[in-house]
Amino acid sequence: MRLLGPRKHRFLARLLGVCLSTLVAAPVACKSAPTLPPHPEEAPAPAQPSSAKLRERIPLSIGIRESLDSAVLGETRTLNILLPADYEQETGADKHHYPVIYLLDGSADEDFLHIAGLVSFLTMYQLMPPSIVVGIGNVDRYRDFTRPPSRSLYKKRIPTSGGSAKFLRFLEQEVQPHIVANYRTGGERTLIGQSLGGLVATQILVERPELFDQYIIVSPSLWWNDEALLDQIGPFLATHPQLDTKLVLALGHEPKMMHLAMDRLVETLQHKAPDSLHWHHLDFPEESHATILHRATYQAFERLYGDQYPGL
Repeated sequence: MRLLGPRKHRFLARLLGVCLSTLVAAPVACKSAPTLPPHPEEAPAPAQPSSAKLRERIPLSIGIRESLDSAVLGETRTLNILLPADYEQETGADKHHYPVIYLLDGSADEDFLHIAGLVSFLTMYQLMPPSIVVGIGNVDRYRDFTRPPSRSLYKKRIPTSGGSAKFLRFLEQEVQPHIVANYRTGGERTLIGQSLGGLVATQILVERPELFDQYIIVSPSLWWNDEALLDQIGPFLATHPQLDTKLVLALGHEPKMMHLAMDRLVETLQHKAPDSLHWHHLDFPEESHATILHRATYQAFERLYGDQYPGL
């Protein structure tokens, strides 16, 4: 029950990003968050007593939590880390180096647990390579995932916005070097971002494409700053004819502005993407902004690894 408050707060924060896209276009009200069904009026019948005797009860640990003092951001940031199943047991010549998946919105009460479970499932059935998952916990996602606002309306709605440049330096100069120095890394570096996280992931692709080899960008808030980031996609592709990157885009049932922005991005890729850029566009009309990430990430990994990892 302790997690209900923070989780609800995180959900409302993400929902606000969608609502803002609507408010920028017209003064219409955003839909409120879904309400939980009322508790039943009658208490359930008491359970039958068990004949089993409890032997022990111990915490179930699925990963590592690290606190990183960031000189770039001037604050302490949390990294939630999942290691491959055999990582700690490997010794000597048997030690392997693993791809790393960097997850934005990676707090324990955000997307870390379900994405870590998804990666564990897919690797268990050999549908993707064993990988290290690094969830980057949030302090202020509105600040970290947005460029400085171009209009007073954006600044009014999100007063702390505009710090993505520092966040990119945090990833490049602190997070990635820390992970490489302390864990056995090798192979692809994948970035996963949704909503405003998808916006900053797109910014990273355009400004620092060498930081990651694979991008999973889900329901990105490309409407920010009147789609200014989209103005850079065409020129970026024209100046990177050898861009060796994999990109998976996904969009659910979203406000019209988000669909128009995604359509514009896809059209640009169709006409200007070099052959070396391997990209996919997935539609999930049955998924909302709140529900799309899990299914989209599952199918994204299928697109990225299906040929190499057909499964058991």
